[in-house]
Amino acid sequence: MNTHLWHLCRTALLLLVLPLSVQAAPPQLQTPSPVIYLADNLDEEDNLGWCIDTLGRGFAETLQAHSCKPQGGDVQFSYDANSGQIASVPFKGKCMSLRDPENRTVPFGLVDCRSGDDSQRFVYQAETGHIHPSVDSSLCVVVAAQSRSAGPFMSRDLTLGSCDETDPVLARWIVK
Repeated sequence: MNTHLWHLCRTALLLLVLPLSVQAAPPQLQTPSPVIYLADNLDEEDNLGWCIDTLGRGFAETLQAHSCKPQGGDVQFSYDANSGQIASVPFKGKCMSLRDPENRTVPFGLVDCRSGDDSQRFVYQAETGHIHPSVDSSLCVVVAAQSRSAGPFMSRDLTLGSCDETDPVLARWIVK
């Protein structure tokens, strides 16, 4: 086999076996700040990226990952490093809470913000992009590997996963 053909075959093989994280692509974020979004676009069809969002239209007590909406709204969340709270922008006084850590599908809720409540304290590590509960740095806020249709957008479960064992593209967030 000639050298050129061998290099082409080797490159093709590497592209097939390399993890998804090596082939990461950032979204073309259009959502106004403040916003917390996944660093990788994954399979979001319109390259809008993935944001923390309330389930369904408008206010909901359940959170998911959703296509970042260009107009903002219920996908807009802010992070306060001092309190550790992740607060909804449109729903004033409502914060992300780790309601049910054992629930692998829907562990997070949107509830009244309470100062000092450990279930509402998160740590954002800009170097890694990890967001983890303040009480357990081995767990990270992650999106599910599978996406689904959500009307004109897409959604995924927003859940907890091991920071060390989860594919980094599912757990690397940007706080803007």
